[in-house]
Amino acid sequence: MLQNYFTVKGYGENEIEIQKSRFIAYIDRVETEEEAQEFIQSIKKKNWNATHNCSAYLIGENDQIQKANDDGEPSGTAGVPILEVLKKKHLKDTVVVITRYFGGIKLGAGGLIRAYGKATSEGLAAIGIVERKLMRIMHTTIEYTWLGKIENELRSSVYQLKEIHYLDKVEIETFVEETQTEVFKEWMVEMTSGQCDLREGELRYLEDQVAR
Repeated sequence: MLQNYFTVKGYGENEIEIQKSRFIAYIDRVETEEEAQEFIQSIKKKNWNATHNCSAYLIGENDQIQKANDDGEPSGTAGVPILEVLKKKHLKDTVVVITRYFGGIKLGAGGLIRAYGKATSEGLAAIGIVERKLMRIMHTTIEYTWLGKIENELRSSVYQLKEIHYLDKVEIETFVEETQTEVFKEWMVEMTSGQCDLREGELRYLEDQVAR
């Protein structure tokens, strides 16, 4: 599992007009090639009367699945520019379909490359990009006498408080970056003078929207 990576926030669409042609970006997050192909086919079905439905996707921890399709545009002028934007922004697990309704003015190869690149970039900006960070849920059990101090320290720290369980003792769940678990344990032991029980829980990705 990657410690962190960038992907799209989720499904979205965005339309721009270039030289009277409509370019509609349809974007979503996918985890398999099958999901990507299903998404592309659904957009093609939705826009069955469009001039072109060009697409690209990038999937896998090491970008091992990469595909681009020009759907009738001159070779290399649509699918590849879409894919290049995804690579430039270091996105993973992302599929893009750019639907074009021709407006009567030919753009030429260079114009097409710029148009599909722009439609992709503006679509991503409108929909949003997130950074997913791999977090370990740390379970800290303490006596109630420590609660005020520990909760205040956690809320003003770099760690993210997940939940507090009020049982016979207090159990605090905290999101900690996987690389910082030992540092977190030492910090908690020091704050409580060793009067805490620490347990490592499951790994989970947390998402934060970023400007890219």
